[in-house]
Amino acid sequence: MTDNKALTNKIDFAVIISVNRANPNGDPLNGNRPRQTYDGFGEISDVCLKRKVRNRLQDMGESIFVQSDDNRAPGDEFRSLNDRFKAALGRWKKDVEDKKIESADTRNNAPKEWMDVRAFGQVFAFKGNKDKDADAVSIGIRGPVTIQSAFSIEPITPDSLQITKSVNLETEKNPDKKSGDTMGMKHRVDKGIYVTYGAINTQLASKTGFSDDDANKIKLALQTLFVNDVSSARPEGSMEVVKVIWWQHKSPSGQYSSAKVHRTLMDIVKADGTYDKLDTLNDLKPEELDPLEGEALQRLCK
Repeated sequence: MTDNKALTNKIDFAVIISVNRANPNGDPLNGNRPRQTYDGFGEISDVCLKRKVRNRLQDMGESIFVQSDDNRAPGDEFRSLNDRFKAALGRWKKDVEDKKIESADTRNNAPKEWMDVRAFGQVFAFKGNKDKDADAVSIGIRGPVTIQSAFSIEPITPDSLQITKSVNLETEKNPDKKSGDTMGMKHRVDKGIYVTYGAINTQLASKTGFSDDDANKIKLALQTLFVNDVSSARPEGSMEVVKVIWWQHKSPSGQYSSAKVHRTLMDIVKADGTYDKLDTLNDLKPEELDPLEGEALQRLCK
């Protein structure tokens, strides 16, 4: 478990993302075509972005509660959030008996146990044993880190490609004849620049114990967002972090609202991912970060 000192000052951030012949986030309600708004702008959902951040934090050695089933930590045998939570709850109760911790309270222990709960919060809503109603739990924890969906700078026009599989999924009466299930579709965005915005709130950080050190880990995760994120829809090199903009305020509540801070970037990002000089808002100077590479990336991925 981690016992952190809460975040000192408010943080705002933005990430500029380049897409090159990839499907950045498929829409399951639209045949897995790249997500689009009604105006035709591309979208990457906040849930998709948080999944990538969680994966990066896990690669960095952090304990993660919401693990994807195909990217579970070594030695983690749990196939559901319920099983993972109940195992942790059992450990907490034993630690109370051994007087290692004062209580098995979920609100107190879950953020210490898991980095993503400390950052994003989590709803623990699990059914109890039929014979033991006390096993049921319904607890909501609000996290300090919020991330908006990423939207493209310009409208996108997804390309669709019909593909043919080399073999039937099931044996046909005539094996030489192709069945209907050998046909499929792939979709992609040829080129696009997406931007997402987020913030880290000190008031909620004090509730979960999210610290300045945790904020730095989020920054590193954003700088390496697409490391180990390869798939058929997103081939290696097709998704890239162009720039991470990091605003560290000088007070817990911040000098300016997040909306005003984010607007300093909104109107100046160009279609190629570049932008003119950022407005510093008098006393709030942004940190402009390139994606990690070289020895820095090697150390992070050990």
